[in-house]
Amino acid sequence: MILALALVASASLYTADAASKKKTKKQEAPVVVPVQLNNSSDTLSYVAGMSVTNGLIPYLVQQQGVDTAYMAEFIKGFKEVVNAGTDPKMKAYVAGLEIATQVRDRMLPGMKREFTDTPDSIVDALVFRGFSDALLNDTSLFKQAVAEELFKTLQQTNKDAKVEKLWGANRDAGKKFLAENAKKEGVVTLPSGLQYKVLVKGEGDVPQVSEKVFVNYEGRLVDGTVFDASAKHGDKPSEFRPNQVIKGWTEALTMMPVGSKWQLYIPYELAYGEKEAGNIKPFSALIFDVELVGIDRPKPETPEVDKKTAKKAKKTKK
Repeated sequence: MILALALVASASLYTADAASKKKTKKQEAPVVVPVQLNNSSDTLSYVAGMSVTNGLIPYLVQQQGVDTAYMAEFIKGFKEVVNAGTDPKMKAYVAGLEIATQVRDRMLPGMKREFTDTPDSIVDALVFRGFSDALLNDTSLFKQAVAEELFKTLQQTNKDAKVEKLWGANRDAGKKFLAENAKKEGVVTLPSGLQYKVLVKGEGDVPQVSEKVFVNYEGRLVDGTVFDASAKHGDKPSEFRPNQVIKGWTEALTMMPVGSKWQLYIPYELAYGEKEAGNIKPFSALIFDVELVGIDRPKPETPEVDKKTAKKAKKTKK
């Protein structure tokens, strides 16, 4: 046995030396210890381990971005954690790996998107350093509370600058249009800022905020671009409740008698605000031609006369 081991060792050294001389780049295959299944519990345990890997590789590739060429490294990490058992140092280390992945792959890209087109930008290394210093209670630059407050301030400052850069001109164009439009004949300006002009005066009922209405409409930007119309959605009027639409529409519809046709001039605060909605840019003032066709209001039911009562009344009459 000793002689055999010596021969194996010599052969290994010779092989390693020869491989070194050839300068081959091929990695040595990992040593795999044969599995021995001595009883039913061994078999159960082994097949259980195999079974729970079903779907794992697609998950690692698609969700974790793992390259299957490095599965040996994945197994290495897996074994380290398994062999460590409940070692608190290993628990902390593994938690650090998991949180680092989340910060790097999820939180950091979101921060970068937020500060795109702003005066400031995110520097990866300093985000990681600030993260680490906070956990180590290093307050040589900032205390935690001060850092959080300063971040909120800088966040808002950069947001305002971004809004001004991207949408300031659009907001100002809407305000200018409404200011000039308010001076035109027939235009009524309400306290909310909503403006309207009666094109056709209706004589019907005025809908309640929760009643379904039937409406024909066309929506335009202040430059005249049509972004939507009921005619685009079929040959019938659109159906909805006044409390299901933008604030400018809600206010107007609950003032319009059926049969009316109004032109609405809606400031961005009563429209889609700072949000983008399809072809509508943030801070857009909108113009709508709105015709209130009808209200889905059920007719009051006529109570049925009880047959017995009617029969009794007939006998009494006789």
